Amino acid sequence: MLKMGLLSLFFHFLFLSISSGEISSQVGINYGQLGDNLPSPEKSVKLIQSIGAKRVTIYDANPDILNALRGTDLQVSIMVPNQHLTNISTNQKLADSWIQSNVLPFYPKVKIRYLLVGNEVISSSPKEIWYSIVPAMRKIKNALNTHRLNKIKVGTSMAMDVLESSFPPSNGTFRSDIADPIVKPMLQFLSRTKSFYFLDVYPYFPWSTDSNNINLDYALFVSRTIKYTDPVSNLTYSNLFDQMVDSVIFAMEKLGYPDVRIWIAETGWPNAGDIDQIGANIYNAATYNRNVIKKLTAKPPVGTPARPGRVLPSFIFALYNENQKPGPGTERHFGLLYPNGSNVYGIDLSGKTPDSAYEPLPKPTNNEPYKGKVWCVAARGVNASELGSALSYACSQGNKTCDPIQPGKECFKPDSLVWHASYAFSSYWSQFKKTGATCYFNGLATPTAKDPSFGRCKFPSVTL
Repeated sequence: MLKMGLLSLFFHFLFLSISSGEISSQVGINYGQLGDNLPSPEKSVKLIQSIGAKRVTIYDANPDILNALRGTDLQVSIMVPNQHLTNISTNQKLADSWIQSNVLPFYPKVKIRYLLVGNEVISSSPKEIWYSIVPAMRKIKNALNTHRLNKIKVGTSMAMDVLESSFPPSNGTFRSDIADPIVKPMLQFLSRTKSFYFLDVYPYFPWSTDSNNINLDYALFVSRTIKYTDPVSNLTYSNLFDQMVDSVIFAMEKLGYPDVRIWIAETGWPNAGDIDQIGANIYNAATYNRNVIKKLTAKPPVGTPARPGRVLPSFIFALYNENQKPGPGTERHFGLLYPNGSNVYGIDLSGKTPDSAYEPLPKPTNNEPYKGKVWCVAARGVNASELGSALSYACSQGNKTCDPIQPGKECFKPDSLVWHASYAFSSYWSQFKKTGATCYFNGLATPTAKDPSFGRCKFPSVTL
């Protein structure tokens, strides 16, 4: 009986080991490709392994990257790009063709384990595409089943803006416009196929927009004294990350799906940004990422207050600083590595390296909001043709935006494209920042605290 009992216990633990293998606490990396100066896929794969990553996400099914991953131990997540969802959602043959072209040539030599159908579709794509998410997921899953590729889990990534309410966490609720038509059938699919809710979680953004009320240490996992107790659930929180994750868990519960597993599809902190982007610096980025990795790799798993002791499989965003990402400066500065392959700061995704082993970090200088005037000028070394097009666009907007740079006017000289574009960008931004305009112009502009005004020519500015 004793032998039988020990044998039974052995098989019990063996089953647990096998069934939990796919959701181990190993941390992965998001490998974005929006840069014109990034290393080759072969070098990138070596760099991914060098920082201790055990998984990698790519935002398409790039064959060069998949070939570079061939024969490695890295688990891989690939993606159907957003623009393909509408057609795939109504055409099983297209879904079959996508799998035949993008999965079958590489599997199983490439350990493709996850297939995301779209990336933050609700946040970044036209509304008509939203309703294609779940039908496309179903058709992709059917195509996988046809080829007996049952190990590959199908999902889609969601940002926090799919929630109508997230505070307190127990009040987490999906937006009314998507809850029933999109999220509920998605959760049903994820539950039925034993897949994951792939969630993008960035404490940087709620902290940076409300830094007066959210303590930075609470967002960076460094506070030992700041606690928040949810008045409804009575759960106590010690960091912003857990609050955000649990708000989604409570939202799923309200739709009748309390047990769908969470996968952290993206999390990270920017290592730099524009002058008006508070807290985007190397010190905070290293602190956040090192601490979130400690949490995610802890043994035994710590989970979150709503799901204590549960593994949160995860990817850290991102492998590189990507210089072609649109939007404010932070978007181009989430990388763990510079494009030349060197570390922005010391990091180990395995969680095994103690903080004391890393080089000292530069002290942060922008944890308080910048106060003063800011101008928007042409960035260095940009394409002249593109700069000319951006100048024309800026001048076509607003009220007398470019009058002072017309011939004979006070800002016409020096008669150069860079000078005229810089004036136009500053003039445009000063008029439209209050309605959401940024100093970006597809990477052609950059904000500066140095007044570019010269002689009688006074550049318009924005006051922060």
